Amino acid sequence: MRTSYVCLLLLCCCSWLCCLSQAQMSVNPPLNPVSHRPRIRAVNLGGWLVTEGWILPSLFDGIPNKDLLDGTQLQFKSVTQNAYVAAEQGGGAALVANRATASGWETFKLWRIDQTTFNFKVFGNQFVGVGSTGVVVATVTTPGPSETFKLVRNDNQNRMRIRAPNGLFLQANKDGSLTADFGESTSWGDDDPSVFAVTMVGGLQGEYQVCNGYGTEKAAEVMRNHWNTYIVEDDFRFIAANGLNAVRIPVGWWIASGANPPAPYVGGSLQALDNAFKWAEAHKLGVIIDLHAAPGGQSPNEHSSTRDGTQSWGTTDSNIAQTVQVIDFLAARYAKRPSLLAVELMNEPLAPGVSLDSLKRYYQDAYKKVRKYSPKTYVIMSNRLSAPSTELLDFAEKFPRSVIDVHYYTLFDNKFNSFTVQQNIDYVRNTIADDLRKITRRNGALTFVGEWVAEWKVPSATKEDYQRFANAQMEVYRQATFGWAYWTYKNVNNHWSMEWMIKNRYISLTNA
Repeated sequence: MRTSYVCLLLLCCCSWLCCLSQAQMSVNPPLNPVSHRPRIRAVNLGGWLVTEGWILPSLFDGIPNKDLLDGTQLQFKSVTQNAYVAAEQGGGAALVANRATASGWETFKLWRIDQTTFNFKVFGNQFVGVGSTGVVVATVTTPGPSETFKLVRNDNQNRMRIRAPNGLFLQANKDGSLTADFGESTSWGDDDPSVFAVTMVGGLQGEYQVCNGYGTEKAAEVMRNHWNTYIVEDDFRFIAANGLNAVRIPVGWWIASGANPPAPYVGGSLQALDNAFKWAEAHKLGVIIDLHAAPGGQSPNEHSSTRDGTQSWGTTDSNIAQTVQVIDFLAARYAKRPSLLAVELMNEPLAPGVSLDSLKRYYQDAYKKVRKYSPKTYVIMSNRLSAPSTELLDFAEKFPRSVIDVHYYTLFDNKFNSFTVQQNIDYVRNTIADDLRKITRRNGALTFVGEWVAEWKVPSATKEDYQRFANAQMEVYRQATFGWAYWTYKNVNNHWSMEWMIKNRYISLTNA
């Protein structure tokens, strides 16, 4: 009897251990027994913890003057002089209103104080201000009260007046000078030297813009509602049920500050990331934490959460050290979570603004931080954009369980404008496949196609065309020795949304 009981107990224990082992393998995808590599089929949770307005434009709907956010670029044309305002020499001198055409010196970036109050940043990174004589200049690198202006809009036309700190309006004079000494009311006619026709030539819709646009109190409400509703546990259930085994989650550097990040950011994204780990473990998914936005901005794009398009990451030791500490925080917090698959140290640093030497120094220091907490977590190093895809090969192979991330799109180059369906497919199967082979070494770092999408510039493509294009990409990207991740899970643009593509049978992961 005792023998039977012991045998039964052993059988139950073995069964429990087997189930535990299978669950753990599902959370941390198994290695391919032939190539000893992961088989990651992931999707990016873009637009969730790092805002990108094009993914979910409605997030910005409640912002007053939402077209005048940080980083918006404006050109001012005097209606009386029929000439554009310019910063002489791009900055460092007086402003003039005598340019027949507009380019860099005639373009001003906004720093938003509130919905009507702004600083104006010029080409040389100085700020517009008013001197003691009322002459408008751009000479200081840090804005203060003398560099703070109000924009007054005409409701019926795209016209504005600019109220200076002295309470008077800027006016364009006949001699081409620009002064802050116009105090009269206006009918917005072409005879008013204080009226400017305004052209918007660029803007940003990132985390900085959405938080500063709403202001701290309202932003906290809007963003927490977004984090709590945009991605929920049912999304993880859907991801796991449809052939995917991991999620790549973009985060911003401010997440390391928890509930009290520096202005204008608001707290709450860290709790959302905690929830993601809980849901991933419940549904046996791996998690890749991706530092998508680094302090100072590793690119001029909104997804790096730059304030105005300035790219300054790596230009000082302090922002490199700060970024290392962000990785230390994330690794310390999540290293013991069974769903943590990898930490990506930075997304898409842009060359030449980010130097290779600075990037390597950062990658080495940040890698050590991850290893301090975990010997097994993969560490992903993103290739620099606009640089050879092979530049990290010799460097990365020195670090055990390191991964090189490359992104492949047939979109962001004019050469794709006239590509046919078959040309896009051939480009993936030939050019991209060749590039992927070049960075894949037998004993080197693993390779990861961290972003791709079944979207292109082909007009009037059929559903079957999209299916062929998606299948061609998955056939090629499965050769990546770490795996791939689709950009992104949800998106108002249908083909950029893997959820929509799966539900509408544009993508099937049966053979991926």
